[in-house]
Amino acid sequence: MTGAPDPSAGQLDRDFRDQLIAIIPSLRAFARGLCGNRDLADDMVQDAMTRAWAARQSYTPGTNFRAWIFMILRNHYYTTLRKNARMVAWDPDLAERVLVAAPTQQDRLNVHDVQAALLKLPAEQREVLLLIGANGVSYEEAAEIIGCAIGTIKSRLARGRVALAALIDGPPLDAPETPGKAGACSPALFSAD
Repeated sequence: MTGAPDPSAGQLDRDFRDQLIAIIPSLRAFARGLCGNRDLADDMVQDAMTRAWAARQSYTPGTNFRAWIFMILRNHYYTTLRKNARMVAWDPDLAERVLVAAPTQQDRLNVHDVQAALLKLPAEQREVLLLIGANGVSYEEAAEIIGCAIGTIKSRLARGRVALAALIDGPPLDAPETPGKAGACSPALFSAD
């Protein structure tokens, strides 16, 4: 019997929609961390959700939905970067706040300083820090989302943490001066894998 609607398809769409709605806060946080611009991040999340909905037939129920949707968002982000090679991530208001030296007696970090430091990291390290540190994604899920080995994820995470700490706090006072030694703030810490 052709032409008869499949009642299970409606339930699958409702389940898919519920999963999509539940993941929105995590998608927004990941997108904002990747691009550093709230409006652009929200647009990217909306585009990724639209793409996911259009491709919902390709999603296999019971598999890792979180990894699937994060991969769509990540791929959309890099596609957007390639298409808009001339896009500049310069925010004059943010630059004005970051370029002003905060008083040394400040007890806690300024969120804007952390965001600015994250944006200075190579994209590979930044996305791993955001996936694992900010969104609680496991190493395995991050490897699936990014499409690389778990060892690469761990390496990028370790380098990203050291580089982020160096950008926020400066290199440790007892750090050796020799480039390449553990703890040194050398250019190798900021290079892509």
